[in-house]
Amino acid sequence: MNKQEIRVILLTHGQCETVLERLLAVERAAVVGVFIETDIVRRFSPRQALRRSIKYEGYAATLKNCARKLLGFGNTYDRHVHAAETSRNRLREMAATHNVPLHFVANFHTDDAIGLMRAADPDLGVIYGTNIIKESAFSIPRLGSINLHQGLAPFYRGGPPVFWELFNGEPEIGITVHFVDAKVDTGEIVLQETVPLVYDYAHKLDYDSFIAEFSDSIRERSADLVAESVRFIAQGTAQPRSQDTTLGKRYRLPTKREKDELRRRLKKREPERPGTSGECSFETPHREPRRTNEANCA
Repeated sequence: MNKQEIRVILLTHGQCETVLERLLAVERAAVVGVFIETDIVRRFSPRQALRRSIKYEGYAATLKNCARKLLGFGNTYDRHVHAAETSRNRLREMAATHNVPLHFVANFHTDDAIGLMRAADPDLGVIYGTNIIKESAFSIPRLGSINLHQGLAPFYRGGPPVFWELFNGEPEIGITVHFVDAKVDTGEIVLQETVPLVYDYAHKLDYDSFIAEFSDSIRERSADLVAESVRFIAQGTAQPRSQDTTLGKRYRLPTKREKDELRRRLKKREPERPGTSGECSFETPHREPRRTNEANCA
């Protein structure tokens, strides 16, 4: 490795082939470790799990999921696990091809995982698609860690991405790369831009399928923004800017009631004129004066 290169580690749950590919192409940066967290499910007692399912999914969906499990059909989570494992197999191949150390750790915060990260002697951490990471892990790299957040921070912190923007009738969604701080999505912004958000009524009121399709459509641009951020940091030309966290809020998982309300709002916004394209422009949302989409870099 060139002595002028910064050493980068990637922390992820998987499904990050695109961002790893972009990172491997960044000049003056070397990926010295990919850390994949495998124990990604929060543990709840059966009673807690039942209450959470009713709160977030409703009674009907809870009964349906229980029946599918009893009949051996699995559920949405099982399908996500299968997709994650498929991705991990592809990451194994990429890591072997490029001679990048690949580590599977149960949890980023165990002594073993922390030891492996420290042994990589990283200058910069890149966090992509994980649960909340504690300071004991994100502070290991000499320059700290950056995170990809699909939301326009500070106005939209937390998640899930796209859902709350649709809920509030936003005409755009942000892609933000920021340094990781103790509070969720509050660190200094390295790069940020917005992309239009127009609901496609070909999905009718199945907003989950629209969100999945939309997230896929911005995956490459998100990976590009991460790689650009690493390049600016490696060159010493990044100009991070602080967030005003009095603006916006931190969002959390929507409840069943909020999900039903989103469907009601989407139905209300649906174009009624015959021959329309099936797309809809949203009303002006409830927020502070409009922001600029500056990249904030040299």
